Amino acid sequence: MSDSLKQGFSLPPEQQAIRDQCFHPSGKFVEFPKEDVETSIPARFEKIVRMYPERVAVRSAHQELTYAEINQRANQIAHALLAYSDKQEEPIAMLLETDAATIATMLGILKAGKIYVLMDASLPHARIAYILEDSQARLLITNSKNFRLAQELALSKIPIINLDEIDWKHPAANPTTSISPATLTWILYTSGSTGKPKGVVQNHRNVLHFVMNYTNGLHLCAADRMTLLFSASANGASHDIFSALLNGAALYPFNIKKEGPARMHDWLVQNQLTVFCSVPTVFRYFLQTLTGAERFPQLRLIKLIGEPVSRSDLESYRSYFSSVCIFLNRLGSTETGTIRWHFFDKTSHIDGHIVPVGYPVAGNEILILDDAASEVGMGDVGEISVKSRYLTPGYWRRPDLSRSVLFFAGGDERIYRTGDIGRMLPNGCLLCLGRKDSQVKIRGHRVELAEIEMAFVNLGTIKAAVVVPWEEPSKETKLVAYLLPKSRPAPTVSELRLCIGKTIPEHMIPSKFIILENFPLAPNGKLDRKALPQPGSSRPELDMPYVAPRTPVETALSEVWAGVLSIDQVGVHDNFLDLGGDSLLATQVISRVRQAFQMDLPLLTIFEKPTVEELTIVIMEKSSERGAGEEGARILAELKSHSEDEARRLIAEESGKPSRGEQRD
Repeated sequence: MSDSLKQGFSLPPEQQAIRDQCFHPSGKFVEFPKEDVETSIPARFEKIVRMYPERVAVRSAHQELTYAEINQRANQIAHALLAYSDKQEEPIAMLLETDAATIATMLGILKAGKIYVLMDASLPHARIAYILEDSQARLLITNSKNFRLAQELALSKIPIINLDEIDWKHPAANPTTSISPATLTWILYTSGSTGKPKGVVQNHRNVLHFVMNYTNGLHLCAADRMTLLFSASANGASHDIFSALLNGAALYPFNIKKEGPARMHDWLVQNQLTVFCSVPTVFRYFLQTLTGAERFPQLRLIKLIGEPVSRSDLESYRSYFSSVCIFLNRLGSTETGTIRWHFFDKTSHIDGHIVPVGYPVAGNEILILDDAASEVGMGDVGEISVKSRYLTPGYWRRPDLSRSVLFFAGGDERIYRTGDIGRMLPNGCLLCLGRKDSQVKIRGHRVELAEIEMAFVNLGTIKAAVVVPWEEPSKETKLVAYLLPKSRPAPTVSELRLCIGKTIPEHMIPSKFIILENFPLAPNGKLDRKALPQPGSSRPELDMPYVAPRTPVETALSEVWAGVLSIDQVGVHDNFLDLGGDSLLATQVISRVRQAFQMDLPLLTIFEKPTVEELTIVIMEKSSERGAGEEGARILAELKSHSEDEARRLIAEESGKPSRGEQRD
């Protein structure tokens, strides 16, 4: 491999030809200069504000801020923080949703020379509390919506600032704080193999280097309108936010868990979005809502990150998007930023089933190492390692962990062992073949299986646990938990989900739970993972016995749930979450309900009415409200005037099927 391929931005001719098409058709691209990398995020942002003060910086469903407005808000927050303490590199915790106010707060913290720690309020209380304590945050910034939770977390140990009650009389001018490129920017907590999340830190230089590569490689410009589909606490969110705001582009947050993927088409088209970035799972859910007749005339780039991209993702891109839209696969991590990428257009061809992660990104050299840290031969398999001066400074308060994966390579360069297994092709193209350790990617989140296993054992009712990844036909990676209970009868799936959900976030909760008497062992006495029973598609053992659907609506809903959850049958009293459902799968249910009943339901309905029986009554109610006829109104009136059992009997009678009591007899 040539030095230019290893060190620079050189691409093979066919890749360069595709990249040359990756421009906004009417926007003016301005190169991100290398000297800006050696400044700070606030310095680059303030430069952009001077260039585009009246351009929209962030536009959500309820708020819009121009660059001048968000800069003023960020400045006032920075001055408020500096009035409290002028000490730099202090962690400041944030408990906020992903919106314009959150982004202004992030910028304000950075302008004050401090470190932000974003916490997602939807995470389990125990996990947020651990992050707050481990980060040693000096302040907690929240809003009225999350203020009570913030008080419970802070326990009067640290001050709380409520953004909805802040005194906006603080100066609006840019702070004069001196911020070096090596100043830390954020602590981002990811899953940890010890059973506790670990905090990855980053600095201004590395973020600016990442943004420079994205800007110049993808020709981002002020005319671009970019999606923000990640929670603000995710690594992908920070990169999307700064890729937009350090180039004068507009950022459009969209809460897919609340709005659902079916609304994404109209949102993308109406807002004329040009750059789409998500994890592959969200991309697949979105495509399932399309008919093939939709058009995305402004979309010029699709970028999938956080999870392996499948060949079917590439084929779906070819089917649904225009010939001027480019598809980007990449490889990176919280510790490294993007280290490889591969450009695709409608004519691109790949051999085999692995979608390559591609070619060099400036400032990063890829090494394929064996267990002895020696480079393997061309075409041989080894651990993907990155040699660069733009790697994470380390893990927050974990020097031992930092030393175990980060090695000095001479000068200001270090080597980071990613834990990914790969093979370098003779033309310099990199293939990523999976993980070396027990780490997996779930919806873009890095998950240590050992942390989930430990969480099960800590429940007190489980003697031992093994959690393994399992790929569904849809190519989505799910988790399966194999459990040895301490006593019989074993805890039910409902009990396990309830208890485990108090300590780990939703994306880490396994979709299937399998209770075993013993784990299969290999001849050497170690666990034989290959001999673990396949999860299959059977309905799990729940607290509630199975009750078959009794009406046409219940039958239709049961079939929708079974299809979405990939199980053979769904009872009318089964809880959606206990069956393996989650917020993203709920968006599919809502989408299919819309198709089957021509009815829009809020996503929250699935969690407020989590059984087929309850959702059936909601659908009947909605049908009556929109004028389903006198007969529908009569049935609804009777339902409301009877007890729950009587209501079930009436539904059954209207469908001509026996009620639950008659079935039981």
